[in-house]
Amino acid sequence: MINKITVWAMAVSIICLSACHKQRLSKNNKPVPTDSLVISAPDLVDSLAVATDSSSANQPGSVKVNSVSFDYLVAKSKVDFKSKTSDFNNTNINIRMKKDSIIWLSVTGVGFEVARGLITRDSIIFMDKIHKDYFVFNYEQLSKQYNFDLNFALLQSVIIGNLPFPEQPDARFVKENEFYVLKQIVQRLEVDNYIGESNLKLSRLKATEVPTQNTFTLDYSEFKEVKSFLFPFTSHIDLNVKSQKDQQVRQTTMHIKHSKVDLVSENPGFPFSVPASYKRKR
Repeated sequence: MINKITVWAMAVSIICLSACHKQRLSKNNKPVPTDSLVISAPDLVDSLAVATDSSSANQPGSVKVNSVSFDYLVAKSKVDFKSKTSDFNNTNINIRMKKDSIIWLSVTGVGFEVARGLITRDSIIFMDKIHKDYFVFNYEQLSKQYNFDLNFALLQSVIIGNLPFPEQPDARFVKENEFYVLKQIVQRLEVDNYIGESNLKLSRLKATEVPTQNTFTLDYSEFKEVKSFLFPFTSHIDLNVKSQKDQQVRQTTMHIKHSKVDLVSENPGFPFSVPASYKRKR
């Protein structure tokens, strides 16, 4: 049985691991009301530039990063998670995604759903179905709470393996062993994208927040073909964040292994509603 600590640790870990870059908040980016909450997935249309052209790079020739193109994604996955306060393995998660807009998560125990989450570009909602409570945050609130800037694009990248940040005019490639490394400066971040020489896929990402030296490292492996695209079926994340309270570095690790991934053109649905009887978690 998944206990209450595990459910909330899963929710917080998924949120925290979307860290590394604070997006500009929309004018309507406010917490969702705590009354009877019924949420339908919005039809947002945005586009991230994920194809990389190294015409301004230091490396001769051109390097075009292979990215995954899709409308919707559905996946079945298992997650291992370890932090100072939580440690659990083989947690089952069903994932549905609308590119650049929505990530829907369903956490299951032994044959039944224990938690459900909905992550959009503006807000994050998680519902604990065992203990009948839920929480709602926007990225600004979470950034303050966890001492780390948060971003939807990086969380999407954790799942699909595309570059989270588009190439900038001053970005450059350098050759390191079997990788082409795209170095970027994104506001307060120094980002190194390691592109595999053999498959031209993002194989490793390291982001360092310059003021705090907090780091996020993401490694991809077990690439398989899905609808003619190479897709990473395994992701391993290391997040090192200095605590504001005691200045000690807190390490969090997360391992995601997909057992099934499909890229579809039809909307799979993103059902999410919080009963009025549920209490909001503070």
